[in-house]
Amino acid sequence: ESQMSVEREKLHAILETATAAPSAGDLQSYRILVVTDLGQRQQLVQCAENNEFIAEAPVCMVFCTDPKRSVEAFGEESGQLFAIQDATIVASYAQLAAVAAGLASAWVGDFESAAVAKLLELPKGIEPMALITVGYPAELPELTPRLPLTDVVDFL
Repeated sequence: ESQMSVEREKLHAILETATAAPSAGDLQSYRILVVTDLGQRQQLVQCAENNEFIAEAPVCMVFCTDPKRSVEAFGEESGQLFAIQDATIVASYAQLAAVAAGLASAWVGDFESAAVAKLLELPKGIEPMALITVGYPAELPELTPRLPLTDVVDFL
């Protein structure tokens, strides 16, 4: 991903699309932090196995669970699970929206959750689930081969 900044309008459109994603009880039990500050992105690199591309991309979106609403509606166990699902769904929609807008993105799941929470001063109970970098591609990568449907899908 190149360092060329992503237009605020394009980011807003991506986030509007993402937050239209379905969620348990339509409660949207998640928080999204949009990190554009280079210093903070460089610190995120340290929280994520030194993946330098996090700092190289002009935007890193941090998707977090925010289970308060879902726990109130569904109880502790289900509410926590639904918050994880909600954060994952909204992150997936954001990544698809970014690609549809002509941007590149990368999902980062290997990071120290507590370190990210501390860096971004997240309130207690809000947990980072995924980091997604977004930017204009420096090059167009070749498509990676995918398994055939018969290896990953069963019709019952």
